[in-house]
Amino acid sequence: MKYTQLGRTGLKVSRLVLGTMNFGPYTDEGDSHAIMDAALDAGVNFFDTANVYGWGENKGRTEEIIGSWFARGGGRREKTVLATKVYGSMHTGEGDPWPNEDRLSALNIRRAVDASLKRLNTDHIDLYQFHHVDRNTPWDEIWQAIDVLVQQGKILYVGSSNHAGWHIAQANEAAARRGSLGLVSEQCLYNLTERRAEMEVIPAAEAYGLGIIPWSPLGGGLLGGAIRKENERGERRAGGGRAAEALADPERRARIQRYEDVVAEHGLEPGEVGLAWLLTRPAVTGPIVGPRVAGQLDSAVRAVDLELGPELLDALEEIFPGPGPSPEAFAW
Repeated sequence: MKYTQLGRTGLKVSRLVLGTMNFGPYTDEGDSHAIMDAALDAGVNFFDTANVYGWGENKGRTEEIIGSWFARGGGRREKTVLATKVYGSMHTGEGDPWPNEDRLSALNIRRAVDASLKRLNTDHIDLYQFHHVDRNTPWDEIWQAIDVLVQQGKILYVGSSNHAGWHIAQANEAAARRGSLGLVSEQCLYNLTERRAEMEVIPAAEAYGLGIIPWSPLGGGLLGGAIRKENERGERRAGGGRAAEALADPERRARIQRYEDVVAEHGLEPGEVGLAWLLTRPAVTGPIVGPRVAGQLDSAVRAVDLELGPELLDALEEIFPGPGPSPEAFAW
């Protein structure tokens, strides 16, 4: 495994991030523990979750599974850089949510941190992330709440998720006025098929020293050999899913076919190439991968050591061109 520093911090994290969103809804506790053990064995030390994972009436279940894994000891907590998130409503009862059960008010942040710490069976969170921007709460209030939590030792670093470039700038300028560290990472949608983050988000991250943590690095499976898997089954994938919807569009299907053909010409696996490409991009710390079983982690780990040559990188750029620099991309 290779490691890098998270943004402008001294924190060393793996170039692959273990996503845990499947833990609970799709992967039971025992298999989830096996995946986390396999991740540590492979050198993956960066785990990502959120307080709402588990979804519906099971919100918080994913954090509980991670907490029960930590409780097994063996240095599991000490070896793990733990990231979780706050924003979404944790209301699971009947009727409408009670006020202040979501978003980024100082009150909800305080309550949410304590609840996550209890579920995660730990005394601190390494990276606490704002799951979405809260347009109704001023940054001074948010940073006041965060400063207290840092002083209490409950959180160490703070990151954002799904924030625009100007949100990152606004947040870190407000933090700088307070003498606070500010955001050190941004978790955003970014992959070969979705490169709009390159226009504003990634330049802002580079300017303010944030590490980019791409989610959905394979476009919901689209870049993982979707057409080849279809052909192996002898029929088109039935039903929903982002990959199935995308392949129903003739133009997008043709582009994915070109991608799979080019990757095959180089004797490589589509999913590994999609991850390896992200690791060549500016400011990217590491993509999030969310295996449902331990065996699915192996391919992602191989991608970290995969070197993409200039010819392949040029071909990928031709198939999936980026939006271009801002503001030129939209100014003329």
